[in-house]
Amino acid sequence: MRVPVATKSHQYEVVLGHQFLTKAIQGFADKLEKADKLIVLTDANVWAAQGEYFTLNFPYDFEVFILPGGEACKTFEQYNAAQTFLLEQKCSRKSFIFAFGGGAVGDLTGFVAATYMRGIPFIQIPTTILAHDSAVGGKTAINHPLGKNMIGAFYQPEGVIYDTAFLASLSEREIRSGTAELIKHAMISDRLWLEELMAADSVLHFNQHELAEQLKKGIEVKAHIVAEDETEQSVRKFLNLGHTYGHAIEAAAGYGKVAHGEAVMIGLVYCLLLSEQYGKLDRAFTTAFLQFAIKNGYPFEAVYEYSFEQLTTYLMKDKKTEYGILQFVLLEEIGKPVVQAIDLAQCQEVDAEYRKLLAEVLV
Repeated sequence: MRVPVATKSHQYEVVLGHQFLTKAIQGFADKLEKADKLIVLTDANVWAAQGEYFTLNFPYDFEVFILPGGEACKTFEQYNAAQTFLLEQKCSRKSFIFAFGGGAVGDLTGFVAATYMRGIPFIQIPTTILAHDSAVGGKTAINHPLGKNMIGAFYQPEGVIYDTAFLASLSEREIRSGTAELIKHAMISDRLWLEELMAADSVLHFNQHELAEQLKKGIEVKAHIVAEDETEQSVRKFLNLGHTYGHAIEAAAGYGKVAHGEAVMIGLVYCLLLSEQYGKLDRAFTTAFLQFAIKNGYPFEAVYEYSFEQLTTYLMKDKKTEYGILQFVLLEEIGKPVVQAIDLAQCQEVDAEYRKLLAEVLV
């Protein structure tokens, strides 16, 4: 399966398949055979689980640099270490980098590629469901102690190779985290798709074919939006549904303690509550969606662990905040996202409402 991504700066494809890594990489032979060095950036967890399969199926010689697992790789220190490795390997502008891992590895690798010698080509090889979102669209970044993804660049890959064989080793928590972004894509694009997901016995146990189809639909939503707005000036902001409040929870917990997708799901319910005040959604739908999310194991207890005052610090650092007013992505109805200015007092009211709803539903 192929999904074209046509941005103003660069056009490429996301190719999806199962156990097809060799064939997929050979599809870039015209570019790779001209490269002087091929460098793979991965993390310790991914390399332990998938390194043997990757090495057996990668059809060229390469050097590998292994980063710490998860968000721990998205630091200034690891960014500097990766750049040092490229310099030690005498990489040039004719070198190629591969991001082999989840969203964190992809974010770090993309930023390394964007800034090494002012930009060298890279290919995303995602290994998580979450990365069906993060690997597409060219957002790259590292974290700062004062905020997530604050230092980065828009820099498109040469392509994305999505071999679903890598997903077999994912834990249920990682599946849950990644599926939250799929659900987000359904919420901003297609009511029927969302209703299908909500009606499923579980969104965590799709078979291989079903999962590939779900991933393709999610990537198509992302590709369509990114093609229209590469650098988040307009409709690309819709992809942030659930992320403003979710990022605040994620940051308050300390990166990695609440998985990104778990935090996004918490944020999606918050956005539904806000959306009730501006669109056609009602409390019955919000409650039904919350019950669906709880049934699938999303950890809403995290909301109780942080006061609104604790979350405020992180809310006000959100990149979408303008002149002290938060810019929330809300839903006029399912499939119709809008950006709405929300002041902190209203945020606090909805936070209180959220805690009350959780108390009723989690009983």
